[in-house]
Amino acid sequence: MSAWIYTLIPAAAAIIGATVAVNVRPGPTLVSAIQHFAAGVVFAAAAGEILPDIMHRASPWATMIGGGIGVATMLLVKHLEALAKGPAGLLTVIGIDILIDGLVLGIGFAAGPKVGLLLTIALTIEVLFLGLTVATELGESVRSRAKVISITSALVLLLPIGALLGAPVALLPSPLLTGFFAFGLVALLYLVTEELLVEAHETPDRPWVTAMFFVGFLALLLLEEVIG
Repeated sequence: MSAWIYTLIPAAAAIIGATVAVNVRPGPTLVSAIQHFAAGVVFAAAAGEILPDIMHRASPWATMIGGGIGVATMLLVKHLEALAKGPAGLLTVIGIDILIDGLVLGIGFAAGPKVGLLLTIALTIEVLFLGLTVATELGESVRSRAKVISITSALVLLLPIGALLGAPVALLPSPLLTGFFAFGLVALLYLVTEELLVEAHETPDRPWVTAMFFVGFLALLLLEEVIG
């Protein structure tokens, strides 16, 4: 099955998240718990699936170049976030995030069906949070609930587009493939350390909220063992 079809799962999660947010505003503690859980799941996917594949290929130059491009790209995204003004700026930055998520998912399926499936699960939880974020932010300036959900639905179309861009990676020679994997690894680690956890810590931590990171991490590890 094509990678872009799997993006319909996180896309649906984002729309569900937006629908929930416009009807029932989640409290900051619950949002922080979701962010911690999503960060743990994404970190487990990056460390448990993509990193071992990169190490196995033993292409240090490809890893350095691909990882360097990943760092530069994510720092550019961070700069754009600092410049973002109002709803249009927010939507632009989140749209870039979603496009990169789709690209990473396409790269994941290039590594193998199992990697792609686990990344789908990890990114579904992360994109669910993005849906909550978009709806919550837009709800302050857009009064129509249907319009908020429609805007969120339009944004998540960038997921399959990103996956389609990442799909041809599987046809590349091994060194180039390693470079793309390194890019994907950096993108996922940036998502965990500079977005999910940073935003999660804007709310005072509670022990059970912090523990959700490790719950998410262990949940994906256990799922990986079950899948085999």
